[in-house]
Amino acid sequence: MNLVAVAATLTVATWVATRSGTTPAAPSFASIPRTVVVGRERHRAGGPSRPARRLATRRQLEASIVWHRSGAIGLPYAGSLVGGVRLPREGVHFFTWDPVLHHSPDRPWRRFGTDRLVRTLLAVIDAYAAAHPHAARVGIGDLSRPHGGDFGPRFGGLGHVSHQNGLDADVYYPRRDERERAPLAVDQIDHRLAQDLVDRFVRAGAEVIFVGPSTDLDGPAGIVQVLVHHDNHLHVRLPAE
Repeated sequence: MNLVAVAATLTVATWVATRSGTTPAAPSFASIPRTVVVGRERHRAGGPSRPARRLATRRQLEASIVWHRSGAIGLPYAGSLVGGVRLPREGVHFFTWDPVLHHSPDRPWRRFGTDRLVRTLLAVIDAYAAAHPHAARVGIGDLSRPHGGDFGPRFGGLGHVSHQNGLDADVYYPRRDERERAPLAVDQIDHRLAQDLVDRFVRAGAEVIFVGPSTDLDGPAGIVQVLVHHDNHLHVRLPAE
């Protein structure tokens, strides 16, 4: 079973069937297996390898996280977060990126989400890495603040209109040069890998995924939507429970 083969609606199931030629079952999130891929040193094409260091696998990360039963209160653009869970600064398959300071890791107070969002991110990234064992780590940006709420321009950069109730996360498109930083232009994006990430979040049950108008990424109508200021990252939002 694919780690993230979850189709919440007929629209998604039909679209997945078009992609894969089959219509997958729709298991509950609790049934997703938690196998992990052991970390390895990755070598950059045309550049030096990332220094070998011991990074946590998904299983190790999940054991180290302080889990809470979270509550997403209100709306993504007018809400708050109860029992937020902090995404770790990095793992064997991902790094975090601060969109204001332009470096890794993202600051801790920008990495809180519901327990369901954090588990979904770890599961999708883990499955992506298993399918692309030689790809660079995936960059994850802002989630929500520790208690949610306003995350606007006063917190740096353009800020976020949404990201207020722990159900939103920014995920940076993989770069063709495999550098661990946000793409600066669409021609730096590995379109094949970026589309695969979009597809996986669709199958994981995303309510909406915003992609940039210049990225040429697609997906089910109503779920994958084009939005300005998303040419270097996709914005994934889970549905409220």
